[in-house]
Amino acid sequence: MDFFDRLGDFFNWLTGLVERIVRRLFGSSNERDIRRIGYVRDSDGKANVLPGTILERINQLEPEMEKLSEGELKETASRVRAKLADGKTLDDVLPEAFAATREAGKRYLKMRHYDVQMVGGAIL
Repeated sequence: MDFFDRLGDFFNWLTGLVERIVRRLFGSSNERDIRRIGYVRDSDGKANVLPGTILERINQLEPEMEKLSEGELKETASRVRAKLADGKTLDDVLPEAFAATREAGKRYLKMRHYDVQMVGGAIL
């Protein structure tokens, strides 16, 4: 029985090794989702926003949202709902909705949502 235990341990180790190599080469599905949204950390742990991603678009809309009056900011929700009703996808309206959410948080809670919080909202 001792031989089979060692053989099983060897195959468990080998399977784990192959899994780590594959994950190192291709990344996990979670890492790919986060990268698609636009948030990556380099080897030093510094966060970067990838160009052309949802997160970059949210950040680009921030100055526009700051210029809106309180009424115009509230109308953003209606505008987003109308776009969804017209057949736009959630990914199409997500940057505008999240930029408005970020601005509302800054105005009413005196807190700005961090980029990583925007990523968390997009994942959920």
